[in-house]
Amino acid sequence: MKKNRVPFKKTDLLVLSFIIIVAFVFRLYKINTPLADLHSWRQVDTAAVARNFVKIKFDIFSPRYDDLSSLQSMNGQDNPQGYRFVELPLYNAIFALLYKYIPSLPLEVWGRLTSVFFSLIIIAVIYYLCLKESSRLTAIIAALVYAVFPFFVFFSRTVLPETMALSLAFMAILFMYFFTAEKTNFKSGLLFTMSVICFSLSMLVKPTTIFFTLTILYLFYRKYGLSLFKKVHFYLYFLFIGAPVYLWREYIKAFPEGIPPNAWLITNVNTYEGLKNIFFKPAFFRWIFYERIANIIFGGYLVFFAVLGIIAKQKKLLLHSIIFSSLAYLLVFQGGNVQHEYYQTLILPALAIAVGLGTSFVIDNLKLFLHPVLTIMIILMIYGLSFFFSFYRVREFYKYPEDLVQIAKVIKTLTKEGDKIITDRLGDTTLLYLSERRGAPALYRELPELQKIGYKYFVTQTKDTVISIKSRFEYPVVFENDQFTIFELL
Repeated sequence: MKKNRVPFKKTDLLVLSFIIIVAFVFRLYKINTPLADLHSWRQVDTAAVARNFVKIKFDIFSPRYDDLSSLQSMNGQDNPQGYRFVELPLYNAIFALLYKYIPSLPLEVWGRLTSVFFSLIIIAVIYYLCLKESSRLTAIIAALVYAVFPFFVFFSRTVLPETMALSLAFMAILFMYFFTAEKTNFKSGLLFTMSVICFSLSMLVKPTTIFFTLTILYLFYRKYGLSLFKKVHFYLYFLFIGAPVYLWREYIKAFPEGIPPNAWLITNVNTYEGLKNIFFKPAFFRWIFYERIANIIFGGYLVFFAVLGIIAKQKKLLLHSIIFSSLAYLLVFQGGNVQHEYYQTLILPALAIAVGLGTSFVIDNLKLFLHPVLTIMIILMIYGLSFFFSFYRVREFYKYPEDLVQIAKVIKTLTKEGDKIITDRLGDTTLLYLSERRGAPALYRELPELQKIGYKYFVTQTKDTVISIKSRFEYPVVFENDQFTIFELL
């Protein structure tokens, strides 16, 4: 490994501390709003697991959420225990414990703050790696972009496990980076072990972080060259990080009713016409690279620096390996990335690094462009406009339907905690979470059948459904206004 060109000084500690403070302040924006904002259906499922750890049983090997129906079961069977087997719920367990022992803040706020904490670690790792592998200017710009740009901010404070998993993966990369420079056996072994632990936890929290093993592979190559294939610990590294997630996947096979279908994430998107194949279709490239990355994440103009950072002739192979890992992830999970914005959380560090590399390249080569002062002014203008246009789009992510919160309050008032309810939210569990009730987020069977298996109330916001039920059944109306109706299933 070549000698580091830029040492980490006290000045860097001060600059990084300032950036982290700014990032933390930005992430406090609307931190206490109800959990009904963008992708609330996914966030509330995560939060419900944490809440049920506190209310039902604290057992990370038996995570439960609020959906008891067959709607999210891989095999289409009912899920009466409400099992939720996706990733190992370490993230959920952390903020469940925080809420249990410090209940002065709502559960969802603790969930958001947990994501914020891990996002700050990512900023620190980005800064350090960019400083060592490129320059102090690259480090500052990349860290600032991740710290303050609207899309980065929003998805660094959602109640989702992606940011924690990403943070653990980047800590693993950082420990491996130190490992490549260490000469003593004890310290090398310790750094190797820390990297293994962080990456194995990262993959347990979110298996999609496996793509960052490409960066780990590069670091092994940088230390050993092609002789890495003769090193036993090279094979042990990947064995140790893969074994836990394999064992978890084998374990959850015993609970098929709690495993949601996921095969579509690679090639398909859900539309009003059903599943549509998007794999390497023009629509994929338009949605991801134009709509999401160029317009929403970068606000349009900043994409110039990102592209320049990728294609400019700079020997920053470690940083480019992170970018390549993120690109590989995008090209494999095409369906998931097009369907849901939060899937882009895993590529955000790479995008920030690319912008940092591109901007520093321009500033370092001002003589190739316009007059230095004019160039700096143009750069600042590009950043300002990009931030504004990105925020113009991302600000919509924070909005939530206030009527849904009011409906939830009525449900909590008129029903008991143990009552199972049905909502006609087309599979969206947000109303179940907000009303603190378990049940079904859609009318997936006829009401008499659901009544027989213990459902007690049906909540609908659809007028035609209300008329149909009143004409076919004699279920009493518990509550009715111009927004929704609650039927009691007697």
